[in-house]
Amino acid sequence: MKILVLNAGSSSVKYQLIDSETEKALAKGMVSRIGMSGSLLAHKPFDRPEVKVSGEILDHIQAVEYIVTMLLSPNHGVIKDRAEIGAVGHRVVHGGEKFTDSVLITPALMQELRNLIELAPLHNPHNIRGITACERTLPGLPQVAVFDTAFHYTMPGYAYIYGIPYVLYKRYGIRRYGFHGTSHKFVSDRAAVMLRRPLAELRVVTAHLGNGASITAVDRGVSVDTSMGFTPLEGLLMGTRSGDMDPAIILHLMAREELSLHEANTLLNKHSGLIGISGVSSDMREIQSASQAGNANAQLALDIYCYRIKKYVGAYAAAMGGIDALIFTGGVGENSAVVRAKVCEGLAFLGLQVDPEKNSAAHAAETDISSAGAGGHVLVVPTNEELVIARDTLRIVTERRGQSARVK
Repeated sequence: MKILVLNAGSSSVKYQLIDSETEKALAKGMVSRIGMSGSLLAHKPFDRPEVKVSGEILDHIQAVEYIVTMLLSPNHGVIKDRAEIGAVGHRVVHGGEKFTDSVLITPALMQELRNLIELAPLHNPHNIRGITACERTLPGLPQVAVFDTAFHYTMPGYAYIYGIPYVLYKRYGIRRYGFHGTSHKFVSDRAAVMLRRPLAELRVVTAHLGNGASITAVDRGVSVDTSMGFTPLEGLLMGTRSGDMDPAIILHLMAREELSLHEANTLLNKHSGLIGISGVSSDMREIQSASQAGNANAQLALDIYCYRIKKYVGAYAAAMGGIDALIFTGGVGENSAVVRAKVCEGLAFLGLQVDPEKNSAAHAAETDISSAGAGGHVLVVPTNEELVIARDTLRIVTERRGQSARVK
């Protein structure tokens, strides 16, 4: 089965067409600047160069139409008939407490997703638009929602309940949910393969480091704690997000700076983190360059970024009673030898030591960068969230077909 995987954002749609038998991406790409001037489709077949097409793409429905048209293109496509697409898998950021696994999309489910918008107002509405666009463009095709939050449903109550009146959790669902679940699941599974040990025996910490960043304690295949919380704002220092901070600070700033709720939210989510501290960039590559050039604030931002990660590694090792492997993934985790080295400085007491040569040579490829004789492992594992979505989509659609066959 060929599965179309979509990740719909506010003004973009990322996609991959994955062959479920070989688990290879036949094509991948992104539609950007939806609803704006200069809309662009960048499309890369697995066996040909990337092609870029500009046009007027007013909404997500047109974006999906562009994607399907490109997949069918005689010159740039990878299928001959849209019937070759067997299902669509969608990344949906927030599943709340209701959705602890991927699910088949139905009209009733769509209403449930709309009910969850208040938990993820910056993400879920766009995910829903992607689903609606596929209903229009690919009518009758099975669609599956794969939730970022589902992997973390196994967290115990003492890890996800906040220190506020319990009645507010019951009334509004205020708790730690965690995100990047598909990534944390994929890389922890891959670690077991790399180490040739059952996942059920391993205690691993997975660090997904990109513009958004989160870290998770995976104890014998199960998420037991994670850094992102009620929203993706909590936890590590990120490209533009503050991460952990005293909540009274924002109350103080709202009073002193006369900020509205919207302005305060924008400050924490868009103007903080690496860009806020350095004044240079939210991109770690530019932070490192500025730091090497002697920019003190860029160096400070880099130091804070790595220190926060190190603190979480130690905390999660304590929570699991030890650690067998630390996994770096995401754009920064897979490519920044500087970040990996700084995070692991001083962690020899946990058995985590990095070999400088292996670390410098590791770029976006599965690599064990541990020093010889170290008690634990430090791994670089490129994430593949799209493959997790494709696998779950195949599983859900296959289960549905099996149920239909039994009914008949």
